[in-house]
Amino acid sequence: MKPAIHPEYLEVEAHCACGAKWMTRSTSKDLHLDVCSECHPFFTGRQKLLDTEGRITRFTKKFGAQTVEKAKTAAKVVKDTKAKKASAKPGAKKKAT
Repeated sequence: MKPAIHPEYLEVEAHCACGAKWMTRSTSKDLHLDVCSECHPFFTGRQKLLDTEGRITRFTKKFGAQTVEKAKTAAKVVKDTKAKKASAKPGAKKKAT
């Protein structure tokens, strides 16, 4: 390696937007991060939405907040109504009771 061409490798404290801090090594003197393993949705299992310019709000107003459960129940209702229509044959006489 050539001398005097590599940056200095320092031990610095990394700061996350969630408030987490830890020591690491870097060539920069300050590390300020938006997400880390403490707050990233992949690691926490919680969904975190950043609504910039109201895009998410406009989307939910336009299309509605449809969840997987709502989609399943809507599909089941459609399936049940199709089954009822298929079982009620047109022209068939019903028994008088």
